[in-house]
Amino acid sequence: MVSLKELPIEELFTSGHRLCAGCGAGIIARMTMKALRGPTVVVNATGCMEVASTIYPYTSWKVPWVHVAFENAAAVASGIEAAYKAMARRNAWNKKVDVIAFGGDGGTFDIGIQALSGAMERGHDFLYICYDNEAYMNTGIQRSGATPHGAATTTSPAGTKIPGKPEFKKDFIGICAAHGIEYAATASPAYWNDYITKVRKGLEVDGPAVIHVFSPCPLGMRFDSAKSIELARLAVQTRYWPVYEVEKGKYKLNIKVPKPKPVEEFLKIQGRFRHLFQPQFRHVIDELQQFVDENWKRITELCGEA
Repeated sequence: MVSLKELPIEELFTSGHRLCAGCGAGIIARMTMKALRGPTVVVNATGCMEVASTIYPYTSWKVPWVHVAFENAAAVASGIEAAYKAMARRNAWNKKVDVIAFGGDGGTFDIGIQALSGAMERGHDFLYICYDNEAYMNTGIQRSGATPHGAATTTSPAGTKIPGKPEFKKDFIGICAAHGIEYAATASPAYWNDYITKVRKGLEVDGPAVIHVFSPCPLGMRFDSAKSIELARLAVQTRYWPVYEVEKGKYKLNIKVPKPKPVEEFLKIQGRFRHLFQPQFRHVIDELQQFVDENWKRITELCGEA
C-alpha cells in the first residue's frame, strides 16, 4: 500500500478549476495525478470533470490532455496508445507513455460502454477510470445505469406512485472482468492509499485496466459539501460500495467490513433519498438493504471470504 512519503509534492491537477465545492471528481483527478510514473496522456470524456477543469483559456491539467465526446473516451485512448506504438516501431518515439481515460458513469455505463468493451476486447494498453456520481450530473441530474434503486433524479422523480428509480445499479466491474482483462477494481476516495495503489497497479498492467471509483456529488446527491469524504466512507462502511479488485481473474476483497452500518445511514444524509423515509416508501429502503446484502455476499464468495 502506498504511503504519504511516496507521493510527489508537485500538483499535476491544480487548483482554480470550476468544480463544485466538495466534488468527488476533483479529488479523484488530483489523487490520480499523484500516482503517475512517467509521461502520461489524459483522455477526458465530456462530463463534470472535463467542463469544469478546462474552461478556455484555462486548464487545471499539467499533462497532455484531450477532450473527447461523451461516448468515445476508450476509443480515443485506444488510438493514442496505438499511435505511440506505431511511432516506436518507426523509431520516432522511444519513451513509454501511459494513457489514462476518465469518464463519468453516464459516459461509461451507458453511452460509452461499447467503445470501452471494444477497447478491452482488443487489449489496448490503457487505464480507464470511471468516476461514478451515479447520474448524469453535468447535464441536469438524469438517471443512468449507475443510479441506485429508489434515487430521485430529474428523469426518475420521486412521485406518489413510483418512488425514484425502479431499477438497480449495473455490475460494472463484473462486466469488465468478464472481458478477461488483467486488472479491474473498485475504490473510494475516502481510502486514498487504496485508490492510489490501484491506479499504479492499473498503469503497470500490460493491457487494459479499469477502476470504478465512487464520486460524491453534493449537487446531485444533495448533501452538505463538507461531507463528501464522510459519504464516501459511509458507502464502504455500509457495504453499499464493496472495495475489491480482480487481478488476472482472481477476486480479492481489499477493505473488509465485519460490522456494517445499515444502508439507511448512507441514505439519510442524501436528499435524493429523502422521500424513502416517508412511511409508504420505507419498503424501498428494505429492498436496497437486501440488494446490498446480496451483492456483498456474492462478491465475498468470489473473493473467497464468505
